[in-house]
Amino acid sequence: MAPMASTSLLTPVSFPTAAATARRSFSTHRSPSGALPRLRLRPRSRRASGLAVSASAASPPLSLDALIFDCDGVILESEHLHRQAYNDAFAHFGVRCPPAADAPLDWDEAFYDDLQNRIGGGKPKMRWYFGENGWPSSKLFETPPSSDSDKEKLVDIIQVYLFISLAPCLIQDCLEYVCSPVPTSHLFKVNKTSVCSVIFPLLTEALVLQDWKTERYKEIIKSGTVEPRPGVLRLMDEVKGAGIKLAVCSAATKSSVVLCLENLIGLERFNGLDCFLAGDDVKLKKPDPSIYITAAKKLGVESKNCLVVEDSVIGLQAAKGAGMSCIITYTPSTANQDFKDAIATYPDLSNVRFEDLRLLLQEAVVTG
Repeated sequence: MAPMASTSLLTPVSFPTAAATARRSFSTHRSPSGALPRLRLRPRSRRASGLAVSASAASPPLSLDALIFDCDGVILESEHLHRQAYNDAFAHFGVRCPPAADAPLDWDEAFYDDLQNRIGGGKPKMRWYFGENGWPSSKLFETPPSSDSDKEKLVDIIQVYLFISLAPCLIQDCLEYVCSPVPTSHLFKVNKTSVCSVIFPLLTEALVLQDWKTERYKEIIKSGTVEPRPGVLRLMDEVKGAGIKLAVCSAATKSSVVLCLENLIGLERFNGLDCFLAGDDVKLKKPDPSIYITAAKKLGVESKNCLVVEDSVIGLQAAKGAGMSCIITYTPSTANQDFKDAIATYPDLSNVRFEDLRLLLQEAVVTG
């Protein structure tokens, strides 16, 4: 594995006290090799149960008008899939950091846990890493890019100049053949197999790092090996059945989130969402609150009447910054974060009901 300038981004923090019913929390121990952490269960103290306390008569009841889900880590436990896709992209493009490294860059599990809990969004992750450890050499750039424009080409744009001489219909056919289905409107048809035998090598090299990583992540999702986290689908159905607005807000690329939702929650639930926003829809990513502020406007509800389901402190900060209450359904990679600002913390949603969330939001008003 290529050496890295930093192996940890976060200072370990103490476990938060659960904000709702008693739970058992994870204590994370990382092996020196960066393997998946061993998880040791230990009992924790608890606050007053959020599910057993209703709003006092002195406080006006706060209605739960919208439930907003994050996607990665909440609807599906996906960070290990993203890490796999990043490393596949680094290997495919021969990304070496530092440039003299013997092998392509490879983010191990321990490092990626820290990275994804510190920096939201794929492109910001790579910009930060290369900024800290030096911009890499690759098949796209034999020497590390020095100009801002070349750095952006490596991270987030397509090298259009490779296709200047190609007819648009050929590009469309090739994209349709090797990527996801796209609408076609051709003046004439061509044999896609023969076209792709020539263009595919150019196409794969022309896809920049983040785009290639996104396509690889889609392939993993479409493999059918990924399932939604416990309780997610039932809770979504309960919320819609109660006439409450339902939304999904993710910092990830829209095309990958759409694919995740269509495959994991189904087309009917996806089309029934009252609001869906992805990282492409806002300028700033979490922990900036823009995505949740935008969601409240699109839903036509006040932020105080929204409840967000997140898995990380980055998402929690975004929800709180938007003036929304937030519950946490943590994953092994986020279990040791400080969730003191959440109104409840759970290992998953398997035992969480809509009525529980309504009472939790009311209690949040009572306790201030």
